[in-house]
Amino acid sequence: MRRAAVIGISGSGKTTTARRLAARLSVPFIELDELNHGPDWVEVGADELRARVECALAAAPEGWVADATYTSKLGDLLYERADTLVWLDLPLSVCLRRIWRRTWRRIIRREELWHGNRETIRGAFLARESLFRGAVRAHRRNPTVIPARAARHPGLHLAHLRSPAEVERFLERTV
Repeated sequence: MRRAAVIGISGSGKTTTARRLAARLSVPFIELDELNHGPDWVEVGADELRARVECALAAAPEGWVADATYTSKLGDLLYERADTLVWLDLPLSVCLRRIWRRTWRRIIRREELWHGNRETIRGAFLARESLFRGAVRAHRRNPTVIPARAARHPGLHLAHLRSPAEVERFLERTV
C-alpha cells in the first residue's frame, strides 16, 4: 500500500484515519476539504478541484493518503490512482455521535478549519444540507455505491472496516 483513499460518511473518521495511515506509511496526507473550500466556505468548481487534486498527487510520487470525498466533482479520479481503498463503514449511531461532539467542540472553541472558515450552529444543524442529513443519506447509499464503484477498478484493494476496533487493527498491521 502506497496510495490510499479513505472513504466514509461524515463522522466515520476519514480525516483522522487518513492522517494516521499517512504517518504510518511515511507519505503525505492530502485533505480534500482544504483543497475544495476557500474563504467563506466558497467551494471551487469540479475542474479546479480536479486540477488541485492532480497537482497534490503528482507532488507525492512516492505515495499519498487522501480522505476521499467529492466523488460528485472528482468522479473516479482517486479510485483510479489509489492502490487501496479504505472504506470506513461504521454504524450510523457512532458517526452521528462523533459529528455531534466534534461540531459542538469546533463551535465552542471557534476552531478554524480551512482558510478562515469556522462551523456555525446554523450551518451545522439548521442548514438544508447539514452534516447530519448528509451522513444519513450517504449511509443509506454507500452499501451499494461504494462496492460497485470499487469493482470498476480491478487492481484496487478494498479494506472494508465496520467498527472502530477494525480500524485500529487495520492501522496496527499497516507498516
